[in-house]
Amino acid sequence: MRRFLWLALAVALIDQGSKYWILGHFREYEVLTVWPVFNLTLVYNRGAAFSFLADAGGWQHYLFVGLALMISVLLVVWLWRLPPERRLEAWGLSLVLGGALGNLVDRLVHGRVVDFLQWHWEEHYFPSFNLADSAITLGVILLLIDALRGRADVR
Repeated sequence: MRRFLWLALAVALIDQGSKYWILGHFREYEVLTVWPVFNLTLVYNRGAAFSFLADAGGWQHYLFVGLALMISVLLVVWLWRLPPERRLEAWGLSLVLGGALGNLVDRLVHGRVVDFLQWHWEEHYFPSFNLADSAITLGVILLLIDALRGRADVR
C-alpha cells in the first residue's frame, strides 16, 4: 500500500498550489462571488476545525503542529503495514494524511492555516475551509464507510 503515499503527497501538493494561488491573487477578507451560495475569500485560521482555540494566545500553534506531526507519522506507519486488499481504507488514510500535511505546511510556513472556500445560504455562512480540509473530510467518510461495511477477517 506504499503507492498510496503518492496520493497523500499529491493531495498536499494540490492543496499547497491552491493556497499559493489564493495568496497571490487575494487580500485578506477579499471576496469573489463564484455562485450565489459560494465565494472565494482569503481568511486565516490559527486554530483547528471551525477556529477551535484560534484566540488561545499562541500556544495552540505548537499543539497543532505537534499533533499533525504525530498523526502523520501514525498514518504513514498504518498505510505502510496495510494489506493490499484494504484499498478503501488506504484511500481514506491517504486523503487524511495528505490533508494533514497540507495544513501542517501552512502552520510551519505561515503560522496559521490558509482558508478560502466559503459556502453560505443567504446570511448564514459555513466556516471557510480549504482543499486539505476537504480531503480530510472525504478521507474520514471513506474510513467510516469501510468500518461500517465490516470485513470477513474481523471476528
